[in-house]
Amino acid sequence: MALDIKKFIARFVEEAKDHLNRLTQGLAALEQGMDAELINGLFRSAHTLKGSSRMLKLEPITQVAHSLEDLLSALRDQHLTIGSQVSGLLYQGVDALTDQIDALADNGQAIALTDQQLALCNYMSQVAKDPSLLSAAELELKAPEQNVPPLPPSEDSNDNKESSVENKDDNNKKANPVLKTSGTVRINLNKLEELIKLMGELVSSHAGMRELVATARQLEQQLEKDQPDLSAIPQFSQGFREAVLSQESLMQELHDKTLQMRMLPLGVVLDSAARLIREMARSLGKQVECRIQGSEIELDRQMIDQLADPVIHLLRNALDHGIESPAQRKKQGKPPQGLVQITVRQDGGWVVLEVSDDGAGLSLDAIRDKALKKGLVTLTELAEMSDQEITDLIFQPGFSTSALVTDVSGRGVGMDVVKRSIVDDLQGVISLHTRQNEGTCFTLRLPLSLAKMRVLLIRAAGYELGFTAQYIAELLTVPDASLIQVADRNAVIIRNEFVPVLKLADLIALPESAAFAGQLLKPKHKDLLLLVIQVHNEKLALIIDELVDERDLVIKQLPEHLQGNMLISGMVTTGHKSLTSILHAPYLLEKARKVRGGVSQHLGAVTKQARKRVLVVDDSLNTREIERDVLEAWGYQVTLAEHGQEGLDKARAEVFDAVLTDVEMPIMDGFTLTACLRKEAAYKNTPIIIITSREKESDRQRGIDVGADAYIVKGSFDQNSLVDTLKILLD
Repeated sequence: MALDIKKFIARFVEEAKDHLNRLTQGLAALEQGMDAELINGLFRSAHTLKGSSRMLKLEPITQVAHSLEDLLSALRDQHLTIGSQVSGLLYQGVDALTDQIDALADNGQAIALTDQQLALCNYMSQVAKDPSLLSAAELELKAPEQNVPPLPPSEDSNDNKESSVENKDDNNKKANPVLKTSGTVRINLNKLEELIKLMGELVSSHAGMRELVATARQLEQQLEKDQPDLSAIPQFSQGFREAVLSQESLMQELHDKTLQMRMLPLGVVLDSAARLIREMARSLGKQVECRIQGSEIELDRQMIDQLADPVIHLLRNALDHGIESPAQRKKQGKPPQGLVQITVRQDGGWVVLEVSDDGAGLSLDAIRDKALKKGLVTLTELAEMSDQEITDLIFQPGFSTSALVTDVSGRGVGMDVVKRSIVDDLQGVISLHTRQNEGTCFTLRLPLSLAKMRVLLIRAAGYELGFTAQYIAELLTVPDASLIQVADRNAVIIRNEFVPVLKLADLIALPESAAFAGQLLKPKHKDLLLLVIQVHNEKLALIIDELVDERDLVIKQLPEHLQGNMLISGMVTTGHKSLTSILHAPYLLEKARKVRGGVSQHLGAVTKQARKRVLVVDDSLNTREIERDVLEAWGYQVTLAEHGQEGLDKARAEVFDAVLTDVEMPIMDGFTLTACLRKEAAYKNTPIIIITSREKESDRQRGIDVGADAYIVKGSFDQNSLVDTLKILLD
């Protein structure tokens, strides 16, 4: 009987991928220092690949593995020592092996080595025999050639030129790298046995349900004959209730076990990221090390598949915009080799993935210039934006600070794709932190699975609606008298922060249901139930009627004709043939911002010709926005800062007529800011008002001691009092 070679090749591919992962992870660990046992492990993996491929007559794979084995043997025998050149050569050998294994998986047979791969194999074997051949110049000559395509057309090019570039897909495979996931999943035998056992219990439970159906039929027949056995009804009811609860518990457990079997370690997509970074770095003439931590953390396969594209965009961004060239890094006192880190950690029911680099960081000036050129903001709006708000502009569609459109980045689609994928498709949250000349970090917060999520069910205007848990900050009850009126709208103070308050039914124009309209009128003065939603640092308190339930539910995608509805992110089944809409919190916040755009103006008190400039410093986005709206409504020109250091920098860059500051802020608090401003010649006599939740007399006295002209407690905040105080101090 003839052997089925395809079956053996499939097994070899799976085995080879395990060895490639060990080689990649081992080389990353080896860069931290020589380790004899680690080198032995790498040698064994290369040796196994060589032997297995030789048995299957996969000669190209055998040749690469053999040359890699030669180099590792020289390291093991201490004829070579690990360094950037040896490390780079080993990585190129592993990359060549990966190319061959991928081709074998796709085509079912090995492909011939390219001239570059042959040269690499010869060079590795020669260096293993004669380490003196190793030199930077020689390594550069023998490095595999990159297929760098011609530059795509710029924004001004015509459609014909654009099409001519797009048709060169066969030659440009390297220009569009992908992070692949395997088409098969390995399942722990214990998990499979648990699932089979659970299915058996489910079958037994179903048999019990069939007995109850028979009992119900008997009761029905007795009723038809007017001879009901009333004593049997309570027993039937109790048995039916227990059977339903048991069935529900088993179904829940079955769903959980099935989901666990679909959970995969993030390593299946992240382990190839290091190779991807090396390839892109070589094409850009940069030296980059990639470190991956936490790749063993598991995520739903559905999530992993959708995560690959956003991760690629972030890596492209880090390499092209972040990491500088070796020459630039040396000028700045940095090591010539840049660092890109992918760190994964679990936080409760969420996975947090960070992609960071130690490069140049984002240029705020470049972002400002691009935003103005594209008409995304006006000069006035830009002056009022915090540094964080400015950096967040990179998520706008078509935004790019790249001066040149290349095959790596600069088309202005990457970061927009990332945001839409993470927020809309994966129901996650993305945030950005950057420092000039120190680097940039993107943080992705993702649910473990999209199949089932924690959902808060509420009722508004008589309708049942839902919110996914990641957007819920808190649920609280407050007296309606605790609402304060600021800038022609309601707000509430929650732990030193002004939070706007809107009625959910009014915000989404929800008509009252017939059942709700028929309810008795409630007393005028009552407690309000507030659902506080949060996206990044922005919060909104929504007035709702009641909390219905909180549970894990399967979220169903919207039908195709409703997928353009930005208000609803999905549907859940909450009862028999009952569907509940899940509201999209980011869209609600966007609608709320538009609602507050119509504040009234009191320019009679402060004329446009004599508009005073006020600096507002507070780490709460909501508080900054509310205070700005109050002041702008009275004709003041307002600039915002999100912490004391940023406020001090802006105050030194331009002169303001007054400063409003919070106390509790990161980096620099309000007391320190006030003291620093008083040391500046331009601010010795400038009115400074502290607005804080600190009510102690000692805090008030400290504020006065450091130079504040007024101290306003947020708990007793009154917008008219603030405006009157400011007018008195400025007169």
